[in-house]
This record gives sequence, C-alpha cells and structure tokens, in this order.
Amino acid sequence: QVQLVESGGGLVQAGGSLRLSCAASGRTFSSWAVGWFRQAPGKERDFVAAMRINWNGDNTYYADSVKGRFTISRDIAKKTVYLQMSSLKPEDTAVYYCAADRTNQAVVSNRGNYDYWGQGTQVTVSS
Repeated sequence: QVQLVESGGGLVQAGGSLRLSCAASGRTFSSWAVGWFRQAPGKERDFVAAMRINWNGDNTYYADSVKGRFTISRDIAKKTVYLQMSSLKPEDTAVYYCAADRTNQAVVSNRGNYDYWGQGTQVTVSS
C-alpha cells in the first residue's frame, strides 16, 4: 500500500512563495505520474500540475492558471514530489492534494485517473 503525505502549506501574503511536499511511503514514485490538485471551499477539486516520471526524462504539465508561477519537481531518493509556488494570489487559496497514478498512462489532469491521494494541506493567500 502507498501513503501520500503533504506538507508545507500555510498562510502567506499575496506575491509570496510556498513549497509543498508530497512524501510517499511504501513504493517509490518511479515510473508513476504524480499530480497536484486543489480544492477551494464550495468548488470542485481542480488540476494544478503533474509530472510523468520516466527513466529517460520527466514530463511536466500545468494548469493555465499557474503556468509560469508554479513548478513541480521531484526527489526520487527521498520519494518526494514538490510544488514550488511563487507569485501567489488570493485565488490560489485552497486545500492542496497530491495524488499518484501507478499506470502513468492516463490523462494527468483528470482526478479520476489517480489511485492514491494524500490528506491535503491548506494554503491561504492573504491580499
């Protein structure tokens, strides 16, 4: 079984930065797809960013709303995937979840394609 644990959320002023971490226990992320999603109160859980981890190079994907501000990266030795968030805006406020897809074949922006989810970490951006 795989468990995902997010950390790094908190309260930050608009324009600030945060780095979220998603640590896996059990199997590694090797050859998986790992995604970040977020859910604001009263809204659906939306895609933020994802990474297809491959032996010959990773592929990254971003929602239009975060392109150029957020960066997804990973440290396989630490079994951790990061989401570096910069130039944060109040509309980035949400609970952020990481998720993992064992098959690494499905559409990364579709939350239904992920097998494992973390418990979420709150990010609050004040104006």
